[in-house]
Formats: sequence, structure tokens, C-alpha cells
Amino acid sequence: MTGRSVATGIAVAGLVGLGLLAVPAGAGAAPVLPPVSPQELVRSVLEAKPGPFNGSVEADNALGLPVLPGMPEIGNGTTRARVWSGGEHQGRLQLPAPDGERTVVTDGTTFWAWDSRTREVVTGRADANHDQQPGADPKRVAAEVIDRLSPSSTLSVDGTAEVAGRPAYELVLAPQPTERTLLREIRIAVDADKRVPLRLVVLANGSADPALRLGFTDIAFGPQDPKLFTFTPPPGASVRNPAPGAPNVPTRTVGDGWDTVYIAQRTPGQHQEGRPDPDKLGTPVSGAWGSGRLITSAVGSVLVADDGRVAAGAVPEQVLTEALTK
Repeated sequence: MTGRSVATGIAVAGLVGLGLLAVPAGAGAAPVLPPVSPQELVRSVLEAKPGPFNGSVEADNALGLPVLPGMPEIGNGTTRARVWSGGEHQGRLQLPAPDGERTVVTDGTTFWAWDSRTREVVTGRADANHDQQPGADPKRVAAEVIDRLSPSSTLSVDGTAEVAGRPAYELVLAPQPTERTLLREIRIAVDADKRVPLRLVVLANGSADPALRLGFTDIAFGPQDPKLFTFTPPPGASVRNPAPGAPNVPTRTVGDGWDTVYIAQRTPGQHQEGRPDPDKLGTPVSGAWGSGRLITSAVGSVLVADDGRVAAGAVPEQVLTEALTK
């Protein structure tokens, strides 16, 4: 997972985690588990080797984002998906949509992304197209979040919970007072046995209700059918390779921890057909850094400058504009 994908996930919905972490099907009595320090819990998550699994995923989104063309899952509401992991970078994600279904599959070497609405398959080398792969490895996402945020966080274990029928510890990451972020805390329910994330809750400043909740409603660990991690394009489907260089947009970072700002360069006035045009989204803004458009959500901001720079982070507008002047 790249730093750019982490920035996008935190800034505009935490979507990088979709299919990995989920909301519990219902609340139950808190299980009694052996005490564990937050440092030990973090270490065990980073070292966990959960092996193959499959599960159903549900995401409750209250980020305040509109439904965008071709991206219905980022609008407010509930999204459901099914995920499989075969280990060794093998994964499968099936995401139903109102007008069809999208399926992303990787066997560790090749990825396939199928859209039943357009009847198009995008395929290529998995190792060269990380952004196209299904998020089927909970350890990868948890390790990225914890690795980047824990040094600038206050860590705690806030009791236990039952998630998807499994006992779990509640790990809490809260930004230290010096961090300038829109987020109040991130809560990760960690499976007591497998030490993998089962649920993630993002809480923004100024609201008692979660901005985003992602997690398993059911999960089962064990060997998976190898056929799940291969894909044959359906008859009549068009097959193409991704645009050369598309996943490798140059990105630099300003700051670190919770108030990290990621800055990328795009070609002004150009956007993919069927995707929202960033030059028409958000609110016009200007300053010493230049002019552009500001897109905000409950957990982050994106500033698309007229000169092609794009700044994103889980931060207010001021932090983005300061980053653009550096």
C-alpha cells in the first residue's frame, strides 16, 4: 500500500480499508480476556499471520460526501461486500452496486478488475498495479495505519468487545495535542486470537457519532478454494490494460503523523471519462499558494490547485495551504 493510497483513504473516506474491517452485526456482552498493554497489542498486530480467510463486510459511511459517478460507495449510507484472502497476496473482493457488481481478483502475480455494468475487465501485473488489487490482507492496512500514526498518538486499550462473533480488544489511537487534525480518534477492534483487525471506527472532532465504521459481520479462517483467486473474462467482455504509469503519480509529503499532507501533481483540465472532474468539485479558494477548489468531508480535506497540485490530508484547510507554500 502506498502513502498516496493512505492519504486518500484517510482524507476522503478511508476507502482503502473497504472490505477489510467491519461493523459488528450486534452488540453483546464484553468478553473477559487477559490484560494486554497497548504496546503489546500493537506489536502483535504488526507481527500477525492470520492465514487464509473469507468474510462479509459492511461499511457505515457518514462522511458527508456526495454520490459520485462510478463511485456510489463513497456517498453516505451502508455498503456491503464479500472478501476472500488466500494468503501469499491472493485476494478477491466482490462489491455489489445498484446497477451491477464489481469484482477485483489477484493471484499474487496478475490482477483483474471486472465491472459488470460496463462489461469491461482491466488486467495487469499485480506487483506493478497496487492500487488495482483487492484489499484482502487486514494486516497490511492495520500495519500501515499503526506504523504511520502510533508515534504521534496516545495509545490505549479501552476494554473488549465481541465483533463478528469473535472476542476482540479495543485498541484506541488518539492524536497527541500538537497534532492538527480533524480526527478525534481511531478505534480498532483486534481479534484476541488471530490479532487481526475486525472493526475500525473513525471519530471526527465535534461529533459524538462515528464518521466511518468498517468491519466484518462474519469471518471464517481456513483454506480457501484456489479457483477464487483466478479470473476468466466473461464472453463478450472487453479486456484492457491500465494506462501506463497511472498508479505511479509522484507524491511528496509535508509533516508527519496525523497532520501529514500528501501533495501530488496532476495535469489541470484532464480527467478520466466517467470519473468526477476535480476542477468542478468543491468550493473556490485562493491565497498566497495560488487558487483552486477545496473539497471537504468529516474526516479530511482535498485542495485541487489550478496549477495541477493536489494536497490531501485528515486536516483543516489551513494545514493544506501551509503545505502548498513549502
